[in-house]
Amino acid sequence: MSIICIFGTNTEPCSAETVGAKAANLARMATLGLPVPPAFVLPVELCADIIANQADAERRLRDGLRAGIRFLEQTTGRVFGDHRRPLLVSVRSGAARSMPGMLDTVLNVGCTSAAMRGLIRSTGRPRLAFDCRRRFIESFSETVLGFDAGTLAARRDELVAHEGVANDRDLDSEAIARLAADEQALVETGSDGWLEDAEAQLMAAARAVYGSWSSERAQTYRKLQNLEDLRGTAVTVQTMVFGNGGLGSGAGVAFSRDPSTGARQPMIDLVLDAQGEDVVSGRRMPDSEDAITRALPALQDELGAVLRQLEQAFGDVQDVEFTVEDGHLWILQTRAAKRTPRAALRFAVDLVRERVIAPHEALERLADIDLERLVETSLVAAGAPVATGIGASGGIATGRAAFDADGAKRLAASGEPVILMRPDTSTADVAGFAVAAGIVTSVGARTAHAALVARQLGRPCIVGCRALEVRVEAGCATLAGTPVGSGDWVTIDGDRGCLYLGRLEIVATRPDAELAEVAAWRSGATQPDKRLSA
Repeated sequence: MSIICIFGTNTEPCSAETVGAKAANLARMATLGLPVPPAFVLPVELCADIIANQADAERRLRDGLRAGIRFLEQTTGRVFGDHRRPLLVSVRSGAARSMPGMLDTVLNVGCTSAAMRGLIRSTGRPRLAFDCRRRFIESFSETVLGFDAGTLAARRDELVAHEGVANDRDLDSEAIARLAADEQALVETGSDGWLEDAEAQLMAAARAVYGSWSSERAQTYRKLQNLEDLRGTAVTVQTMVFGNGGLGSGAGVAFSRDPSTGARQPMIDLVLDAQGEDVVSGRRMPDSEDAITRALPALQDELGAVLRQLEQAFGDVQDVEFTVEDGHLWILQTRAAKRTPRAALRFAVDLVRERVIAPHEALERLADIDLERLVETSLVAAGAPVATGIGASGGIATGRAAFDADGAKRLAASGEPVILMRPDTSTADVAGFAVAAGIVTSVGARTAHAALVARQLGRPCIVGCRALEVRVEAGCATLAGTPVGSGDWVTIDGDRGCLYLGRLEIVATRPDAELAEVAAWRSGATQPDKRLSA
């Protein structure tokens, strides 16, 4: 089995059908000279064989991983699992079409106890090393061992409370070391020695990523998005870069334009001293623009230049995951941004005006959108909202409150519109997203995976509503202190991030100017000649 190695401008182009869209785009970015951490990819074709436990699949997987790790060691000058200059990797999924958050990822693979000591030697940062170890244990035990994530989260929350700090980011080196040791004690009886065997970790993580193709949430998503003809996922193994090394580092997601409204301005969420799962899982709130500017004053300009370059290279609005390691920007992946229907219309019109794409290509991108039904909504005499959050997907919706996917499906089956209200944005709730008219969460960011799915489904979404407290098991919530029960009417404005109690009146208008431009393309007023260069 051949592998594709990704590093620098000599990287060969590769097909998304063979290695997945994530790896194909990484290879493209490497050839553009963008700062991409070295990586290799195992092909899509191995996915079905691993899931089916075919006789030679395990050998092919092991041989591919060993060859790829040799490439990364030669490229980085580090050694996988080493006690002096350790190489740590992420193990990521990647189908031919983007499935944000639906497949598994394992970070910090190779972080054995020996490698943790090696990180301390090579970086002089004990806290970074201890934090990578505990993050590996959390990621590996949940994804590979099937361990209940709530148990580890409870131990983390208990330590945070005991230390009297706001969150795990504020724990000192000694406390993080204790947390890593406590988490290891909780999970090691089921680990079969994997926690101290870097190669076994890598094999198990790759197997788990391939296996996540068959998960219920992935199957549900493919059905909703008509992706059932996809053949499987590839596995991309990438050198770790560390956003959790202090306040001069961080992890984030950036859109080259606003995927909710279509506005021509980047949308950036960054969590300082963090790794990528902190952002895309929706469990951590992004840092403020002021905090980011103080910590990383050059980031906005540098990232803005990368976003413009990627738009020109890919000919579309991009969704980019990135890490900042001690002030150095690394690009981890890019893909076409999931967008609301109205953002799709504005993107198409603006990209034609900017001569990035030709009218016939814009029409192809709008082919699946019913433009006759496309409207922009607003509230009539709404008054003051009862609470506010962060608008993650535009539009207005009114419906009956539900607090889990099953409750949302029951209400929707009775013919009622539903507002799904959740503590955080979890992609496991995708079946509830599908039937909901709108989505609200207590925490999370505009760039979390579930917010992306909400935009793709065209659902208004508000995240980070601190005034919302959801008690899922009790089937109720409070909104700014006011009780909300299952079936109560709620109205949300995903543009402004406003929430209202009750069923408010909604008025709709059409984006006539942009629709007229599309009509002109169709009538041939603008010749669909060929793609235009910038």
